[in-house]
Amino acid sequence: MKFFRCALVGLLLLTSGLGPVAAKGPVRPVAPAQAASLVAFEQYLARTYVAAKLGPTGLSMPVLRNALIGYFNLRSRGLAKQPVLTVVDFSRSSRLNRLWVIDLNHSRLLFHTLVAHGKNTGEEFARTFSNREGSEMSSLGFYLTGQTYQGKHGLSLKLQGLDPRYNSNAADRAVVVHGADYVNQDFIRQTGRLGRSQGCPALPPAQAASIIKTIKGGSVLYVQGPSSVAYTSNWLNMNTALSAFQPRGSGFSVGQ
Repeated sequence: MKFFRCALVGLLLLTSGLGPVAAKGPVRPVAPAQAASLVAFEQYLARTYVAAKLGPTGLSMPVLRNALIGYFNLRSRGLAKQPVLTVVDFSRSSRLNRLWVIDLNHSRLLFHTLVAHGKNTGEEFARTFSNREGSEMSSLGFYLTGQTYQGKHGLSLKLQGLDPRYNSNAADRAVVVHGADYVNQDFIRQTGRLGRSQGCPALPPAQAASIIKTIKGGSVLYVQGPSSVAYTSNWLNMNTALSAFQPRGSGFSVGQ
């Protein structure tokens, strides 16, 4: 409990009045009428972070904050259908587990695993991103998961990119979630980095089907890039996120 209070105080000092991490441009202050909602949101963020034991996994709280701001914005538009959030942090080495699937209703980490970036995005580290067809690069931003299908990599999951200029061509580029045999520790030991895709967030084959079945059908996937790469998004608007965030005491639920 002491750790939670310290984490919460630190978080409020760090984030109050600030915009989302890696969001460029002027920060829009939270309306005074929403101040109490902002405090409740930061408490929910800290509580989720601690309860799901995300700190030891390497997921930073500011990255989770970005993902949650987008999640609640998408809920406010009726787009996010599932209380499951997938976060990919491409600022981390491809040698590390950098994909998290979080059950928001129960503040529980469901999966934490490796995920590949595109061939032209970088070697060990992801450095360049594109929305262009044929680029073989990864794309940043918010996605909605669609339906599954059987492809050349087995069970695969369609994605809808929601950020113009960043990932809105995902469907035309056939950027999907799938398993790949180059996503494993043996490949890392042999080459010093993870294998790379044609822009898809490819997963370890042993976990791919379970993850896909968990996140399919209208859940949110957020891909964070390194701080050196500019990214702006309307989904990172805190004011509109707070309009969808309506805590109801300790029993707050984010499910539909």
